[in-house]
Amino acid sequence: MQAVKVYNLRGVDELVFLDVTATLEGRAPDVELIDELADECFMPLTVGGGVRSLDHVRRLLRVGADKVAINTAAAVTPDLVRRAAERFGSQCVVVSIDTRTDDAGTTTVWTHSGTVTARRDPLEWAQEVEALGAGEILLTSIDRDGTMTGYDLETLGRVAGGVSIPVIASGGAGSYDHFAAALDEGAAAVAAASIFHFTEQTPREAKLFLQERRFPVRL
Repeated sequence: MQAVKVYNLRGVDELVFLDVTATLEGRAPDVELIDELADECFMPLTVGGGVRSLDHVRRLLRVGADKVAINTAAAVTPDLVRRAAERFGSQCVVVSIDTRTDDAGTTTVWTHSGTVTARRDPLEWAQEVEALGAGEILLTSIDRDGTMTGYDLETLGRVAGGVSIPVIASGGAGSYDHFAAALDEGAAAVAAASIFHFTEQTPREAKLFLQERRFPVRL
């Protein structure tokens, strides 16, 4: 809760809250917690983790989520994406795509908190969920998440260049240059956590940096 208040003060554009172990542990979304977070969150809020049904989506939107991210359930039951988009609008539906790259350099989609391979190409899967009605894609490199070594620009470029809906880059941001590189590759936005938790860099400084390089930002 304190982190949400800090991000409010720091001018973050949007908050993404993912319960990354909910699916592995068989838990449904914690609607009461999201209700509390939404009361303190004065920016758009995307919520994910354990979302497996239209009822989960409905309940999260009802307590204050602006968008709902679906990951494993989208891969297991793709029709959930279509039904959620038809019922609540594509603008509410974010499909979260997690990727890993093997020793041979092949990048594939993984589900269940990065423990199960979906044996899918990220671009093909992104195009499929776009056709189903997803309004955004949150593209996360599991290999780079938390490393602060930069986004997976190759995969990001392929996916962003192959769909018409916004793609949010996630996993690996460690500098303002990393943000700029992701936007240059076609990302509509960049998601970050470790850079703000473990360094002195701030969201406002990031925006000023990007503004100087002629990227559109909200100050």
